Amino acid sequence: MDELKPSPPNSSPLTPLGFLERAAAVYGDCPSVIYNDATYTWSQTRGRCLRVASSLASGGISRGDVVSVVAPNVPAMYELHFAVPMCGAVLNNINTRLDARTVSVLLRHGGSSLIFVDSQSRAIVLEALSMFPPSSDRPRLVLIADDDAVDEPGNPLTSSSSSSGDVGFWSTYESLIERGDPDFEWIRPASEWDPMILNYTSGTTSSPKGVVHCHRGIFTVAVDTLVDWAVPKQPVYLWTLPMFHANGWSFPWGLAAVGGTSICLRKFDAATIYHLLRRHSVTHMCGAPVVLNMLSSGSGSDAEPLKHPVKILTAGAPPPAAVLFRTESLGFEVSHGYGLTETGGLVVSCAWKPQWKRLPAGERARLKARQGVRTVAMTEVDVVDPVSGAPVRRDASTLGEIVLRGGCVMLGYLKDPEGTAKCMRGGWFYTGDVGVMHPDGYLEIKDRSKDVIISGGENLSSVEVESVLYGHPAVNEAAVVARPDEFWGETPCAFVSLKAGPGRATSTEKEIVEYCRSKMPHYMVPKTVVFREELPKTSTGKIQKYLLREIAKRMGPPSSRISRM
Repeated sequence: MDELKPSPPNSSPLTPLGFLERAAAVYGDCPSVIYNDATYTWSQTRGRCLRVASSLASGGISRGDVVSVVAPNVPAMYELHFAVPMCGAVLNNINTRLDARTVSVLLRHGGSSLIFVDSQSRAIVLEALSMFPPSSDRPRLVLIADDDAVDEPGNPLTSSSSSSGDVGFWSTYESLIERGDPDFEWIRPASEWDPMILNYTSGTTSSPKGVVHCHRGIFTVAVDTLVDWAVPKQPVYLWTLPMFHANGWSFPWGLAAVGGTSICLRKFDAATIYHLLRRHSVTHMCGAPVVLNMLSSGSGSDAEPLKHPVKILTAGAPPPAAVLFRTESLGFEVSHGYGLTETGGLVVSCAWKPQWKRLPAGERARLKARQGVRTVAMTEVDVVDPVSGAPVRRDASTLGEIVLRGGCVMLGYLKDPEGTAKCMRGGWFYTGDVGVMHPDGYLEIKDRSKDVIISGGENLSSVEVESVLYGHPAVNEAAVVARPDEFWGETPCAFVSLKAGPGRATSTEKEIVEYCRSKMPHYMVPKTVVFREELPKTSTGKIQKYLLREIAKRMGPPSSRISRM
C-alpha cells in the first residue's frame, strides 16, 4: 500500500469555520443568536459574518494578522469567532476586566492590527493605546456599539479618522456589515496547522502568556466537547461563560455544528439567569464553580427548583462537593470537566457510570468533584513525577503533575520559545497542575503546583481544605494559601467570605477552625482565618490565589497558633 498517498480530496485542512456554512444550509430559518429583543437566524448570522470578513479583507487585514476583541457576550462577539478567521486573520479575545496597563501589554505583545471594542470598554482601550511608545504603530479601532450609540453625533469612534491623529478610528461594527459583501469567498486555511486563535492565560498564577491554537486544534476540541457532553441538535445555550475565556470552551463553533441557539447577555446575576432559563427554555449552560455557587446559595429570590432539567458544564477550578450537591438538588444536571487555555477547552471529563446513580447523594457529589478521564479525542492523560516523568501510583494519594497529549494542545506560546520548551517536553504537555490518579483511572486535581502548602515537611492540598470549608453552612467562598510560619515553615491560611442576604450568616475564626478540626487531620486545619466581603477572582470565577498569597506573605508569621485579622 506504499503507493497510496494523501491527496487534495482526502487532506483538506480541518477548520471549524465550515460549521457555519452547514448551519445556514440545515438550520437557515432557525434562531442562532438571541440578545434582549433581537433574534438572528443562522442564515442571517452567516451573512453578517461574511460581510464583516469581507470588510476586514478589503480594509487591509490579511492572512496571519492579529485582530483583537474587547467585548462581553453580545452578538458581535459571537460572530467575530467566525468573521475574523474567515478573512485569514488570527482572533485574539481580551478579558474585559483587565486594567488599561495589562490590555496595553497584551496588544503590543500580540501585535494587534485592529481592535473591536465594545462601547463600555472603549475608555480602557483608549487609555491602553495611549501607553504605546510614540514611535510604534497603533491598531485601528472598530466600535461595537449599543443600539442607541450607533452613529452617535460627535462620537469620534463613528468617524473615519480621529481628530487628534493619535489613534486610528476606523468604523462601527454595523457599518462593516452594511458595506461588506454577502457573497464573500472566505479564506480557507492553507494548512490546518495555520494559527487561528491567540488567547492569553488568565494569569491566576503568573503573568499572562500568549497561547496560539491552529484550525486543526480548534476543530478537534469543538467536536470532542459536543461528543463528550452528548450535546443534541438545536440546544438552547445560555452564555454565562465569557467567550473571551478560552473562546467559551469552543462552544461558539460547536453550537454552529449542531444548529444551537445562543442566548447572549452582557452581565448576569442569579435572578437574571433564572429569568432567562424560564423565558427561553434553556437546555445547556457553562460556568465556573462560582456560577454554581451563585445559583445554589439562595441569595437570589428566584433560586427555586427548575421546571425542566438544565445541563450545566463546570470547570476552571475543582468544584466543592457541597456546591455540587446544592446545585443538583435544584434540578441542574452538572457535568464536570478539566481543561486549560493551552488545550482550547475541556479535555478531561468525569464520565458518569450508571452504577453511581445508586449511591448516596453525598458520595455521588464526591465522585463528581473528580476531574475524570480523557475525552474521546484526547490521546493520553496521566499524572507523573515532575522530575523523573514516571507515572505515579494509582492510589488516590500520591501527588504528581498532570500531563496531556492530543490534537488540541496548543502550538506553543507566542514569542516565548523557552516557556514552550519548559511545558512541552518528553512528548507531553506539562500543565503545572498537581493531581492524583484513583485506582479506577479517574484523575483528581489537588492543586496548582504553586498552591501546594508544605507544612512541617508534609504536602497539604489547599483544594481539600477548601472542600471542607465549603461544607460549613455560613461559608460562601473559601480559598486556602500558605502563610509563613517560623516553626512549621508554612501553615494553611483560609480566606473566607460569608453568605449574604436576609438573615446573613455569621461565624468566627474559632468556629471555623473547630469545624475544620472535626472534619480533617489537625495538621491540615487552617491556623489563620481571614474574613473578607468578597474574594478576588478572574472574569471566569477562578479565585486569584496569587493575590491572596501575597497578602498572607505580608502578614508574616502568626504570633500565636490562631490569630485574628
